[in-house]
Amino acid sequence: MGELRINRPRFLRSRVARPPGLTAGDILPGLGHNGGPPLEEHVPEWGVGGIGSYFVWRTASEAAFKKVPVETVIRRAKKAESLGLTYREYQLEILERGRFLQAEDTQRIAEIVARRGRR
Repeated sequence: MGELRINRPRFLRSRVARPPGLTAGDILPGLGHNGGPPLEEHVPEWGVGGIGSYFVWRTASEAAFKKVPVETVIRRAKKAESLGLTYREYQLEILERGRFLQAEDTQRIAEIVARRGRR
């Protein structure tokens, strides 16, 4: 924050060489501006359009991953690694389909891995 013009002592502000054609209005935001990103370029994390049920979905998704006991997480992470999946992919399969993947489920594992490449 020390390099901002407004934080410098008054006698140093005038000594800063300004590039030609650049005014103080181009450098400093207006009064009441919080310095955040411009609203025209900002895209919120839920994407363009309405919020809908985004926050309800995010809360439920976080709860599904946080309420699993540590021992279960470790066991599932080892199982996912042995199948060639990430823990999140393995956990989502359990939550979405209600079944635990086994080594014999090669077709479903291949679909999950192929979907990983598209993201």
